[in-house]
Amino acid sequence: MDNISIIGGDLRIVKLADMLNADGYKVHTYGLEQAHMNNEVEKCNSIPELVSKSDVIVSSIPLTSDGTNINTPFSKEKINIAEIAQYLQGKIFIAGRIDEEISSKLQGIDVIDLLKREELTVLNTISTAEGAIQIAMEESTRTLHGSKILVMGFGRVSKILSNMLKGIGADVYCETRTTVNCAWIKAYGYKPILLDELDGQLEQFDIIINTIPHVILNRERLKMLRRDCIIIDIASNPGGVDRNAAKEIGVKLIWALSLPGRVAPITSAEFIKETLENILKDIKKN
Repeated sequence: MDNISIIGGDLRIVKLADMLNADGYKVHTYGLEQAHMNNEVEKCNSIPELVSKSDVIVSSIPLTSDGTNINTPFSKEKINIAEIAQYLQGKIFIAGRIDEEISSKLQGIDVIDLLKREELTVLNTISTAEGAIQIAMEESTRTLHGSKILVMGFGRVSKILSNMLKGIGADVYCETRTTVNCAWIKAYGYKPILLDELDGQLEQFDIIINTIPHVILNRERLKMLRRDCIIIDIASNPGGVDRNAAKEIGVKLIWALSLPGRVAPITSAEFIKETLENILKDIKKN
């Protein structure tokens, strides 16, 4: 599998194309015509031409933002997922965050979701956490050292993020649903807050960083916050904050999606490349 075709994608995918090319792969692209890449990376003129070049098709992370078209920030052309599915039959299609509705448009195609690969998920937590901290530093009028910061959720990203915040000297609180996690939170040196007990503690925080992809900070809870509290929501759609209510109440909310691609595209491309090569090894074994 020395040929790899790429459809669309952000700067991470552009860097991935260059890295694959430097490693000896023959890389063919479509939907990246405005991107600057190595001269040896071929830019195809059509989807049929691109797909004919390789059995492996790599695309955007996330695959789509509107549920219809592939994300193509380096192209003016809209690439409809359902319309190109006919060309992908018999191919291996690799992209990120492919939900059930999108999968239904890719019937009969061997689809692999990069973001369901454990190695990429874990590696991405690093740049996601760093990106959240960068936003917090830029948006806050306080130093993070000494600030009371609540991290909503206690999954992979939250654990890395909380550790980084503690290293900076922040006063770190972690919200969780379970008493088991409370014990772990204490063991790591943070302060646990059970979700059922959250309401009485919200007014003390300078910054809240949410990692939970369903609304926890509803209108009632947003009213409990200090007006100078900053919320950074890094959870995937729909996020963990009632955005309309936050705007009406006057709470500062930054909804920061796809942080790895925004803050560390080269490192993220290296992580994607490592994961992609693991997938290709698995395919060869089978």
